[in-house]
Amino acid sequence: MKDYMAPMEGVTNFVYRRAYHRFYHPMDKYFTPFISAKPKKNLSFQEICEVSPERNEGMYVVPQILTCNAEDFIRTAQLLKEDYGHQEVNLNLGCPSGTVTAKGKGAGFLAEPQKLDAFLDEIFSKLDMKISIKTRIGTHYEEDWDYLLAIYEKYPIHELIIHPRIQTDMYRGVPRLGAYEKAVSRLKMPLCYNGNLFSTADYKRITQRFPDTDCFMYGRGLITNPGLVSEIRDGVQPGKAVLRQFHDCLLEEYKELLSGERNVLFRMKELWSYMAVSFTNYEKYAKKIKKSQHLSDYQAAVSSLFAEQELAD
Repeated sequence: MKDYMAPMEGVTNFVYRRAYHRFYHPMDKYFTPFISAKPKKNLSFQEICEVSPERNEGMYVVPQILTCNAEDFIRTAQLLKEDYGHQEVNLNLGCPSGTVTAKGKGAGFLAEPQKLDAFLDEIFSKLDMKISIKTRIGTHYEEDWDYLLAIYEKYPIHELIIHPRIQTDMYRGVPRLGAYEKAVSRLKMPLCYNGNLFSTADYKRITQRFPDTDCFMYGRGLITNPGLVSEIRDGVQPGKAVLRQFHDCLLEEYKELLSGERNVLFRMKELWSYMAVSFTNYEKYAKKIKKSQHLSDYQAAVSSLFAEQELAD
């Protein structure tokens, strides 16, 4: 079985990945938040931090690229290989955000299958490295999936990571497992399942329905409960003390890396928008964390939550 950390913009950066890798069950692969490939664009300092071996020691990190232009993808992938030693890159065809899809990128690229086909033909013919794809099953209609499958099966995709929702679903409702089943029965390439893995029970439901699936990508469920994969693989919930150590490690790293309390608070509050629900009776504590304007107030609210509440089942 293989476990992957999904890329989440503003959350699963190199700081988060390093802390997670230290305290919880290690992932087989960690995918970076997307790098937006543009003509003649060099990597920013933040992007260099995300992909540099020095910042990701001991982890298999896969840079994710967002673009609908084949030349930009090829240039960025070659840079990542030659300058940073990456042997695998990932194409983002899954982001449902309106600001991304309006430009025909992410899941928005799925609306133009002929253009996507030509794009894939060019990148696979010109790049000598592993190319994986993270995809949704269409934009507005699940019926799009048949056309996309016909395209995907033409290429030597290293791994196809499937989030079985259409773009307009965003993250609402339940994944369309019939579409994933269609991919399992049709495609010969390695597949990875992604979507609504929030608990051990969710994981078991997927493995019972798809016993041949041996690769899983965790996103919001893992951010909500960083111990999720430890529970699934080791049969043990790491507990509140480990979560506190993980939190404190993140906080200290952000304090060293970022300038000013406001930036540190922004990062930590974003994490708590997911993690708070992992605790019993969390509402009033989450409100105090969200309203805190200084690190002293923030740390007091977090300490009260850890001292007075327990991790929920």
